[in-house]
Amino acid sequence: MKRYTKRKHKCKSRAVFILLIILLLCVNAGKMQLHSGPIFFSFNSLAHHASGEDNGWNLILVNRDNYIPNDYEVEFTELSNGEKVDSRIYPELQEMFNDARAQGYGLFVREGYRTQEEQQQLLDEKIEAYKNEGKSTFEAKKLAEQWVAIPGTSEHQLGIAVDINPDTAKSSSNSVYNWLAKNAHRYGFIKRYPSEKTDITGIINEPWHYRYVGKEAASEIYSQGICLEEYAAGL
Repeated sequence: MKRYTKRKHKCKSRAVFILLIILLLCVNAGKMQLHSGPIFFSFNSLAHHASGEDNGWNLILVNRDNYIPNDYEVEFTELSNGEKVDSRIYPELQEMFNDARAQGYGLFVREGYRTQEEQQQLLDEKIEAYKNEGKSTFEAKKLAEQWVAIPGTSEHQLGIAVDINPDTAKSSSNSVYNWLAKNAHRYGFIKRYPSEKTDITGIINEPWHYRYVGKEAASEIYSQGICLEEYAAGL
């Protein structure tokens, strides 16, 4: 009996060791998620690191693998509707809006800067909406994160990204989004999440979300048809 117990313990130890090796391989691959009830833990989070400003504040890369630094600070300018943006992007943003309006387009900043708490609330609301459609908690979270960035990885928390909506009393959505897609780079802004780059950005097409990168970078990104991740990789 003692011999059997000892052998049994050895088998258990070996199984645990093999399981740990498998888990470590999955961590390195960055592909495994564990789910238990309402609690989620993604091994992808272990690969996240704070993004740096080595290429300049305007080119800081924030996405699922690059968190906003804890010491990141923003000096705000408040817009006429109460939304806030980083003061450094305000002149070009205002210039872009003035030119668009002069050409007959009605548009406004629907979303500017967001706090960590506001970003979390948006994500929670999106998850709850999917759950109300009958999705499991796991499915709802996965779907929600295609629309709403995980808190700490949202460009809105930088203050240099804006969601631009049409004033539908003056312009259609398509006309405003088409104008922005063709002209925003002239003012230093890029369409951050193009439909053809979803596999790289991890975010589905958002024709309203524009990110400031500066006129030089925006022109290069626009002319080459690339996204910010691709541009940053070449710096």
